[in-house]
Amino acid sequence: MTLNLLYFAWVRERIGEPRETVETTAETVMDLVRELKARAPRYELAFSDLASLRVALDQELAEFDAPLAGVREVAFFPPMTGG
Repeated sequence: MTLNLLYFAWVRERIGEPRETVETTAETVMDLVRELKARAPRYELAFSDLASLRVALDQELAEFDAPLAGVREVAFFPPMTGG
């Protein structure tokens, strides 16, 4: 499947780009993270502490065990606070 990935804040800084399109066989967000971490050290660094990350699937907050079936966009970002 083809996914559009979006990276925000320090995730974008560590990966070095704000977005990319990937081909994946991942079934869950965690599977996708494992695939990305295997690509290059910059991904390993960006995804080294999943407790410090949030994920949204097609602009809806999700968990890392969420399935990717039917998803077109995955966004990774740090937790946000209001103010």
